[in-house]
Amino acid sequence: MAWNEPGNNGKNNDPWNQGGKNQGPPDMDEVFRNLSKKLGGIFGGNKGGSSDSNNGGSAALVLLLVVALIGWLFSGIYTIKESERGVILRFGQYHSEVNPGINWKPTFIDQVLPVDISSVETLKTDGFMLTQDQNLVRVTFEVQYRVEDPRQYKFAVVDPDNSLRQATDAALRYVIGHSLMDDVLTKGRELIRQNTRVELEAIIKPYNLGLQIVDVNFRDARPPEEVKASFDDAIAAQEDEQRFIQEATAYARAIEPEARGRVNRVMQESEAYKQQSQLKAQGEVARFEKLLPEYIASPQVTRERLYLETMEQVYGNTSKVLIDVKNGSNIMYLPLDKMLNQNGAAKPAVMEPRLNSSDARSADPRIETPRSDSNRAGRG
Repeated sequence: MAWNEPGNNGKNNDPWNQGGKNQGPPDMDEVFRNLSKKLGGIFGGNKGGSSDSNNGGSAALVLLLVVALIGWLFSGIYTIKESERGVILRFGQYHSEVNPGINWKPTFIDQVLPVDISSVETLKTDGFMLTQDQNLVRVTFEVQYRVEDPRQYKFAVVDPDNSLRQATDAALRYVIGHSLMDDVLTKGRELIRQNTRVELEAIIKPYNLGLQIVDVNFRDARPPEEVKASFDDAIAAQEDEQRFIQEATAYARAIEPEARGRVNRVMQESEAYKQQSQLKAQGEVARFEKLLPEYIASPQVTRERLYLETMEQVYGNTSKVLIDVKNGSNIMYLPLDKMLNQNGAAKPAVMEPRLNSSDARSADPRIETPRSDSNRAGRG
């Protein structure tokens, strides 16, 4: 049964009736007065004899101070991103650096300046520049950089980005001024890029900008518009020159191994022929050295044997046939080479073994008259 139901008279069920005494709802002013007294006692305030109005004003002031203190504590919470570093200024002077994460600072005392140290920024510069050979070219150059030291980046110079731009322009003009125009437009671009980076790093080093050069890019270099057509022709001619040189180099690389192979083959063949000739000559010498004692012993027999061996070798390599007829003064000549060339169109006639010279010539005009026996004997 509820405490306020009829017939119950609220006895023993009234939440404000403590100890059998009906006290009613709490008085908020009384609550604040009690709180102000306690806080006043903590901060050394007057605990007795003050009026109710003074106690109410003090309570409101203390409550306001408590709320302000809580707000001040929460206002000091801040977050530094992963790619950043925080530079802390205490009363306007550099104090320290903080790492990424959730941090706290005393508001109105410390100031935090977040600095991005991971992002790579790009700086571009271009303009007309004078080369070493007194020619004018328009150059476009880019520098990629990032923050390396947050403290130096914030306090070393007033505007580090603008200082880097001016240093880049100075370094580029110096390098271009010591280079020829042909190098700037064609084959010397990589060397100019490297020299510009070295010169730029040397310029910014004493200023401690807190920046790190990541890379430099030589974007474009072109002559003035008035002479652009002539320079395009010159560049095209240089490109053709390089192309012809590369084609000639490729042709030489393709031909050279083949030529070297032929040279090696000829040298090997000549060396083999040399060895063959030497061995053959040595064999001939050895053979004649062996024949010499036999010739000394019986010259006539040795001469006839050498003659017969020589004639056998000579006649063995020819297609002509000579037939010596016994008891006659004629030798028959049979031209087998010409007969073979006729592919068997005409069969050779059967020749009698005994024919005189007149009959042989009348039978076949190709039969030659041999030498006399005396000539054969003299030849032997």
